[in-house]
Amino acid sequence: MQLTGVRHPRPAKTRRFVEIDGKSASEAVRVAADAGVAHFVYVGVAHPAPVMRACTPVRAQCEAELRDTGLNATILRPWYGPDPGHYWPYALMPFHWLAERLPSSAEGRAVWASSRWHR
Repeated sequence: MQLTGVRHPRPAKTRRFVEIDGKSASEAVRVAADAGVAHFVYVGVAHPAPVMRACTPVRAQCEAELRDTGLNATILRPWYGPDPGHYWPYALMPFHWLAERLPSSAEGRAVWASSRWHR
């Protein structure tokens, strides 16, 4: 998994983003491919991301390098990564709680319909 990055990326930090995020991701992908890693997880950024527009090309390049290696990989593209001191994501917790309990398949719906939660 590659998680190295510049905190609070923004256009003013584009150079640092290229030098730190871009280089660290490229090196991590290269080393993983050379070592024959079974599965690589890369945390990118949501596309399009207007706030991250200066950083998106770097992440897209890293994703392309990862695809070119042929490694078995998962690319995550979160729209927001909470930082310490930011509490607004806690407002989403009730929705996460509900989503964990809603069935996501026909079998799950059948189990849910017969459960005590449905009644």
